[in-house]
Amino acid sequence: MENHPRNPVTFVTAGLLLVIFILMLFAFQVRTTEVAVVTTFGRISRSLTEPHLYFRWPWPIQSVYKFDNRVQNFERKFEETTTRDAINLLVTVFAGWKVADPERFLQSLNGDPLKAEQNLEPLIRTAKNGVLGQTLFSELISTNQAELKFNAIESQMLASVQSQARETYGIDVLFLGLKQLGLPQSITTKVFDRMKAERQTRVRQFQTEGERDAQIIRAQADNLTRKTLADARATAIEITGSAEAKASEYYRVLQQNPDLANFLFQRNALEQALKDRATLILDQQTPPFSMMQGTPATSTNPPARR
Repeated sequence: MENHPRNPVTFVTAGLLLVIFILMLFAFQVRTTEVAVVTTFGRISRSLTEPHLYFRWPWPIQSVYKFDNRVQNFERKFEETTTRDAINLLVTVFAGWKVADPERFLQSLNGDPLKAEQNLEPLIRTAKNGVLGQTLFSELISTNQAELKFNAIESQMLASVQSQARETYGIDVLFLGLKQLGLPQSITTKVFDRMKAERQTRVRQFQTEGERDAQIIRAQADNLTRKTLADARATAIEITGSAEAKASEYYRVLQQNPDLANFLFQRNALEQALKDRATLILDQQTPPFSMMQGTPATSTNPPARR
């Protein structure tokens, strides 16, 4: 029988398959969205939180447990709780968490996300009931924006859950908040009546403040009116006195010169008569129209001809 030479491609392919098989036994990869825990004979030997290619001993010497390191959303349905002023509320809470300590997460919850949420639920419920039990209803639902304290309430709930969740389960709760608030049917009417009463109180307060401001404005306007009238009267008296003084001065001048006074009076009468466009038929000797001939009103003789 003839021995045929084997194809080199077969040897290369076999070598590559062998390398891949060895890598699968002795190496593994942690992705950017994962954390991992390596156990040796069932005991934790190391935790890996950075994305990289790592080496290990094959099973059953070492085992690798990988966990999703992305933020997981957690939300519960309506649950009833009571405020400090004994008002029942229906509250929906939401939260976001991720694996912070892979070793503790594996030991306490066997690395199961479903168990993580099942154990996280009572922690959140306790924190919610504890914080809301010290909160007034008006700090959650109110017509006055300044009374609402949502941010402070959510911060207290988050602080109450974070430390315990991390220490017990290796979970880091990143955020926690109130998604919905509801009222049981039995107290809805009472709450609405209370809100209407608060609104009416605010209306009366605004009306009182408006009336007070209106009175102040009216008083200021009255004072300004009286001051303006007083200033106007004072100015009128001053002008009248000045005019009378001027008139007295003119009268003294006219008394000293009667012919000038007669001339001024006749001219003024003529100006008033001819102020508007009109046609008058009068004796030329009648004062003050006699002035148009340039002769005195008292003269009856015609001028001598030369």
